[in-house]
Amino acid sequence: MIGPQPAAAAEPPAFHARRLLYLATGGVQTMFLPMWLAWLRTSYPDTEVRCLVTASARRFTTPTATAAAGGAGRPMTDVWPDEPDGALHVELASWPDAVLVHPATMHFVARFSLGLADTPALLALQCTRAPIVVCPSLPPNGHANPAHRRHIAELSERDNVTVLPPVRGVSMSSGEEGVGSAALLPHAVHALEDLRSWMEEEK
Repeated sequence: MIGPQPAAAAEPPAFHARRLLYLATGGVQTMFLPMWLAWLRTSYPDTEVRCLVTASARRFTTPTATAAAGGAGRPMTDVWPDEPDGALHVELASWPDAVLVHPATMHFVARFSLGLADTPALLALQCTRAPIVVCPSLPPNGHANPAHRRHIAELSERDNVTVLPPVRGVSMSSGEEGVGSAALLPHAVHALEDLRSWMEEEK
């Protein structure tokens, strides 16, 4: 599902992370990834942003558009390299001081909740101590699914994870209105800064 997207010129919330890992999964809202990367680049020039996309996310955006908007080269793809020159999952876990998963598909939320670690991103998210904000993007009525609710409850018990509930939107396939659109990125950044600040105080 997809909701209205604000202009990138909207007043950005405070955000003091220096290294942000931005993971986009295969939800339709990934079509806005270039716009949001440009917004991050303009709003937080002192924050280094690395973009990582799942294989399915590449159906909704292109590496060229993402690289042009983000200004940091082509996005990484969440697959194990054929000839690695290092441990990608270790770098992804240790490099960021904040992580956004936006949008997060129902499938990705389930895998993350269950502790699966079959891709570099999932293994990194299971191991990182950086604050993580997850923004589910769901099909119509997906938010009411009992299994999905259990996965959200499990993730919410982790001290470095915040899950922002989806908001109202419109299904791109059926035109049906309902809850399922991923939270807007400025709201996710605000939640991430709150979590980051809280974790800093708890150290």
